[in-house]
Amino acid sequence: MANFFNEWGPTLLDGLAATIQMTVISLLISIILGVPLAILLVLTRKGGYANSPVAYAISNAAINVIRSIPFIILLFFLLPFTKVVAGTTIGVQGVIVPLVVYCAPYIARLIESALLEVDKGVVEAYQSMGISTWKIIWFVMVRESRSSIVLGLTIATIGLIGATAMAGFVGAGGLGDLAYQFGYLRFQPNMMYATLILLIVIVQIIQSLGSLIARRLKKN
Repeated sequence: MANFFNEWGPTLLDGLAATIQMTVISLLISIILGVPLAILLVLTRKGGYANSPVAYAISNAAINVIRSIPFIILLFFLLPFTKVVAGTTIGVQGVIVPLVVYCAPYIARLIESALLEVDKGVVEAYQSMGISTWKIIWFVMVRESRSSIVLGLTIATIGLIGATAMAGFVGAGGLGDLAYQFGYLRFQPNMMYATLILLIVIVQIIQSLGSLIARRLKKN
C-alpha cells in the first residue's frame, strides 16, 4: 500500500484536482445559466405570471433535446463550438463548454420542479398584497423551495462528476481519465480501484452535505 501511494500518489492528487476543478467551474456556470432558465419556464408556462406558449415551447423543447443526448456524444458534437469558445478542445479548459451545455438544462429542470412545488396558496397570498412578480419568485418561491433546490443541485453535482469521468476521452484529465488510461489501457487494476474509491468517497461526501444542508433549511 505504501509503495503504491509513493508511486501513484502525486498522479492521483493531480487527477483529483482536475476533477474538482472541472466540477466546480462547470457547476457555477451551469447554475448561473440554469436558474434564469428555470424562472423563464415557470413564468411562461400555462397559467404562469407571464404566460407565453411560444417562449415556453422553445425553451422547453431546447432543454428536452439537450437532455436526450448522451454526454459522450454531446462532447464530440460540440468540439467545433468548444474550439471557438474556449480556444482549445483538450484539458480542463476544453471540456468546460460541453459540461455546461450538458448540466445547465438539467439544473434548470430540477429548479423548475422545485419552484413548482411551492404551495400556490402562499404565492396567491403575496400576490394579493400587490408584491411584484420578481419579488415573489426570489423572496417567496425560491425561499420556500430552497431545500428542494439544494437536493436538486446535489443530484446535478453528482451527475456532473460522472460526466467529468468521460471527459478523459478528449484529454481533459481527472480521475476518469486515470482509470481509463492506467486501469483499462495499461491493465493496472490498482489504479482502477484507487480512482473508483476516490470517486465513491467524493460522491458520498457531496450527498451527505447536500442532505444535511437541505434538512437544516427545511427546519428554518
